[in-house]
Amino acid sequence: MVKAIRGATTVLNNTSDEIVNETKKLLEEIIEKNNLREDDVISIIFTVTQDLTAEFPAVAARKIGLSNVALMCMNEIDVPNSLEKCIRVMMHVNAENYNNDFKHIYLNNSKVLRPDL
Repeated sequence: MVKAIRGATTVLNNTSDEIVNETKKLLEEIIEKNNLREDDVISIIFTVTQDLTAEFPAVAARKIGLSNVALMCMNEIDVPNSLEKCIRVMMHVNAENYNNDFKHIYLNNSKVLRPDL
């Protein structure tokens, strides 16, 4: 069975270091809070808002050792008045060894996207 875990974070500036560092924090927290192993992760889709162009967030996944995971980066739809400098993640995982609900993680200013969490 495959399930998806969602998450997001924001950066203050459009720099490679900030994009990679904040994405690393997000991925590490998703992995930790959901007790995932690298072999559990099938693929990750990253989206960024139009104002983030300095780096691919997938670089962060490689830096934390997700070397055999399929990764894809895309632009988020440019909706007026939406959250700026936002990186979103959809992580597809093999859920066969899990019987609990997965925890979706929202960091920094992205917490406004899911106030119910």
